[in-house]
Formats: sequence, C-alpha cells, structure tokens
Amino acid sequence: MGIDLSIKIGGEAGQGLQSIGYILSKSLAKGGFFIFAYRDVMSRIRGGHNFFQIRISEEPIQAISEKVHLLVALDEQSIFQHQHELVKDGVIIFNGKKTFQKNLDRNLLTVPFEILAKEKIGRSIMANSVAAGSALSLLNYDFTYLESALNEEFKKKSVEVAEKNIQAALVGYEYVKENSNDFKYGINPISVSHKRLLITGNEAIASGALISGCKFLSGYPMSPSTPIQQYFASKMKDYPIVYDQAEDEIAAINMILGASFAGVRAMTATSGGGFSLMTEGLSLAGMTETPAVIVIAQRPGPATGFPTRTEQGELEFVIHAGHGEFPRAVFAPGNAEQAFYLTSKAFNLSEKYQIPVIILSDQHLSDSYYTVKRFDTSKIKIERGVFYDPSDKEEYGEYRRHLLTDSGISPRLFPGEDLGLVVTDSDEHTEEGHITEDAETRYNNVNKRLRKFAKLKNEISPPFEFGPNNADILLIGWGSSFGALKETVNLLNSEGQKTRMLHFSEIWPFPGSNFLKAIKDAKLTINVENNSTGQFAHVIRAETGFEINSKILRYDGRPLSPAYIIHEMELLR
Repeated sequence: MGIDLSIKIGGEAGQGLQSIGYILSKSLAKGGFFIFAYRDVMSRIRGGHNFFQIRISEEPIQAISEKVHLLVALDEQSIFQHQHELVKDGVIIFNGKKTFQKNLDRNLLTVPFEILAKEKIGRSIMANSVAAGSALSLLNYDFTYLESALNEEFKKKSVEVAEKNIQAALVGYEYVKENSNDFKYGINPISVSHKRLLITGNEAIASGALISGCKFLSGYPMSPSTPIQQYFASKMKDYPIVYDQAEDEIAAINMILGASFAGVRAMTATSGGGFSLMTEGLSLAGMTETPAVIVIAQRPGPATGFPTRTEQGELEFVIHAGHGEFPRAVFAPGNAEQAFYLTSKAFNLSEKYQIPVIILSDQHLSDSYYTVKRFDTSKIKIERGVFYDPSDKEEYGEYRRHLLTDSGISPRLFPGEDLGLVVTDSDEHTEEGHITEDAETRYNNVNKRLRKFAKLKNEISPPFEFGPNNADILLIGWGSSFGALKETVNLLNSEGQKTRMLHFSEIWPFPGSNFLKAIKDAKLTINVENNSTGQFAHVIRAETGFEINSKILRYDGRPLSPAYIIHEMELLR
C-alpha cells in the first residue's frame, strides 16, 4: 500500500470537531482518496473527550488504524491522551494561545484558531474552519477541494455563511504555510475514473430503504440508529414518504405493522433497549404474517450501557427474540455497500415470506464514513411476493388471509380491495383469520409458518471467503468486523503467514454448511467478535456441531482493528 495516513481531531463535545472531521474527509475524498472515518464520542451534549479519526489511502480501506500522523488538538486533553499514537515524524497542531503544553517530545505546531477566526473573519465560532484549513495546509493539499467541501456544506444555510467559512479555512491554510516546518506526509490529489460516495452505514441503510420502495418509517430516537430516522425524514420533501416519530418503541413497531398490513413497505430503526420493547410487536408480526423490516444498531449493554460506543452483543437475542416459534431473517452487513444492498434484500424477503427481517448493525458500522463506488441501482429488484388473484377463487373459494398452502405462504390482499375481506388476529386463528382454540388448527398453522423457514434458507447467501485456500489460519467474523478482518488477512499473508477469512453477513437462517471444510482444514481457527461471550461461535456450534475454541473478543466499547486482532493472535500462540 502506498499512501496510508491517519488524521485525528480531538476535543470536547461542542467544539465542532465532528464538522471538521466530515469536511476534511469530504475534501480528501474529492481528491480521489479512499477514506475511512471513525467517530468516538461521549454521551453528553458538551464536555468530555471526543475524537474523529480519518484514514486516507490510495487503496480501499474499511478499518481504523492505530497509528496517527497528524493530531489536531482542540483542547489540552487531546494532546496528552493521543500523543503516544503519533508516528515518529507525526505532528500535533494545537491552539497554543489556549492549550497548555510543555516538555513534550513531539513535533508541535501552534495555530491560534480562535484568535485568527476573530481577527480575520470577525467570528471566533469559525475556529473549526481555521483548524480544517490548517490541517490540509500541513498536508500540502490543494485548497480548492476544501473550498468545494465547505461550500457544499454551508451554502444550505446561506451563501454568506459558506463564504465566511471558506475565508476562515484559507486563513488557517495560509498561516500554516507561513509558519510550519516541512511535514513528511504531504499528499497530492489523484485522478479517478469514476465518482465515489462518502457515506455512513446509517445513510446506506436509509438509502437502501428509499430505493427499495419504503414509504413509511416510524421510530423513537435512540443512538446509534437515530441518523437513519433523520436521513429518512430529510427526504420527505423530495419523495412520497412519511416519517413519524413515535412516542415510544412499542408504538413505532405497531405503526409499521399497521402500514405494512395496509400494503405499504415500512421500517423501524432502534437499538437494543428499544428492540426489547418491540419484541411483543415482533411476535405479532410472526403470528399475523405481516412483513416488517427492523434495524437494530447495537451498542454495549446491559441497560443504557455505553450509549455512544460499539458492540456486537445482541446476535443471539435477535435470533430468538419474541415469544413462540416463528420464522425471521437476520442480516448483519459488514460495510456501507453491504448495508445498502442487504436492506433491499430485507424488504424483498420480508414481503415474499411475510416475515420480520432484522438488519443488525452497530455503532461502528452506523457512524463510520466509507468511500464506496456509486451504488448500482439496476441491481435493486422489488419483489413483493404472492398476491391473491380473482382466478384463485375457482380453486380456493372466497379469500382467506391465512390460507394453508404447501409453501406456507398465503396470497396477500390489502384491506379495502373489493376482491375479498382481509381478517387477521393476534390470537391463533382459522384460515379466514378468526380466533380459534382448535388443536388441529393450531398444529396446522405452526407447521405452515415453519414451512416458510425451510424455503427461506435457500435465499441466504454463503459467507464471504477471502485468502488462500490452503491457509493455516482461518479468521471467522460477522457484521462490522469485515474491514478489520480483511486487512488482517492481507497483512499476515504479506508476512508469509497463510491466512484466510470467513465473514458472515446473512446469518439467519444459518447459511448451510458448505464452508465447514475450510474450518476443519485450518490448523488454527479463530472466532473474532465485538462481545464477551463469542455469540457467533455459539451459533456455529448449535447449527453445525463444530466448536471453535480460539476466540478474540473485544468488549470495551471500541471497534476491532487489524492491529488489535494481530496483537491478540500473538497472545494465543
């Protein structure tokens, strides 16, 4: 790999570091670089230490780096907390007029962000734009890309605001040109053959829902899923869609079930605590065979836990959530691209099999920025399943919502159509949808619902395999670990350690057993997860009988990285 740099912006909540991070990421992406940007924030409105880390490369990247080349410190704590992460020739840019420092064995560059913003622009609030200009100047990067990013970001407010921020950034840019020493890691924009998107996992899921015909989203804000709701709501002026902020998660899931029952593709988004409240509604979807798509963006629990950090602690919960036995599908995208396409598949399977489908994300995937090719919307096919046709009356008689069929799938009809009466119930019911306590009917209905599960298994794609076939080491993971695992495999193979990976993004129903040979042939098989108990290893053992004894488990609220995985692998040997 050629260029591989990391910029970290640290400061307190309320200092605008998220804005700096996003604008810098966008400026670098415009110059042809691949970007992976990760946000680490505390659960408070102001104060507390936050940071935004941007990784820059000429090659695709989807994981954080433990090394930092440029630290932009908006407060004193950022210097002392992150200085040890700097590479040998790394530099710290800090506000020397405000931030205390002395006796640091580091390359330091003081830029009075607030003073420059106040003196040159007349507004100290634009200190973060000064900081953005300073950072790109040290990289010797073309200012026009930053100008373009600032204009796009702030012209929504007004042309004047955009111009002021551009001027502030230019002040910082020129100040560093006049006052800095040479920086070893300067970069120049590169040409690319096609445009790319800079997008978060949450934005990818929301975009996938929109392009797949989702017309209604109801939810109660809960980090880290809230941006899905915000993004969807922001598109109401452009598309015939409706967002409703429900009073709680119980109302949210019941509202999407009502919309779906009426014929509208609908979705809700929450986190683990909110999903706990939705489990009765989930079971209602299972009993009434009503399609529903539910996004769960995981964060560490139990209870409120770490509300703004990441974990993969709810896999077994969502597979078995709800009371009674009924089919569902569970997807766990590994990056923004998978998030987009799997959301579309979730809607199709939900309606085709008349089941709830759960998209299992986490804070790391939800809030991180990925550079991806523009999504190929020609791949999006809308499949709404089986509908009642008037010609069916000759074979089946009057319309019955829960008609017993060999496939387990009953033709749908939406309420209000003149082809028949649509009736369902949360109690066990007859084919017509009326309450019953008949034992034989119960037996037939359970079997009917479970027949769908057998067919659903054929829709599940196998895991992604990467690395040499004859590898000695096999890494197994799911969800947001994708980027870290793939980079780890590349690093180890470059050092002569034959390593392969299996990554699962379509988890339930469990995707067959064709991959078992790869597990059994490896000399060392390691399960890698962001939880404390190895939940996916439990699922593999339950579904295949194979027990993975070696595990790398991280559960401190921070994401997996290639450096972390390699360090833990060394401890296993």
